[in-house]
Amino acid sequence: MRSGSIYTETVIYSAPEAFTKDAPYQTAIVSLDAGGRLTGRILGERVSIGDRVIEVEEKGGVPFFRKVQEP
Repeated sequence: MRSGSIYTETVIYSAPEAFTKDAPYQTAIVSLDAGGRLTGRILGERVSIGDRVIEVEEKGGVPFFRKVQEP
C-alpha cells in the first residue's frame, strides 16, 4: 500500500450526480513517499495539509486513504 503526506485537500459538498449519496466527502492530493503525487479520497477522520496518510483500498480505480494516527 502507498503512503505519503497531504499536499492539499478539499471537501466536496456539491458532488456530481454519480456521487451525491457520498457528499460531503474529502479529496486530497497526496505527496507519495515513493515520489510523485496522487489524487484520492479520504476515509474516516478529515485530514489537513501535512498529515500522514496510508492507502487502505481502491474502488473503481480511485485510491482511498486514511489518516495515520501518531502515537
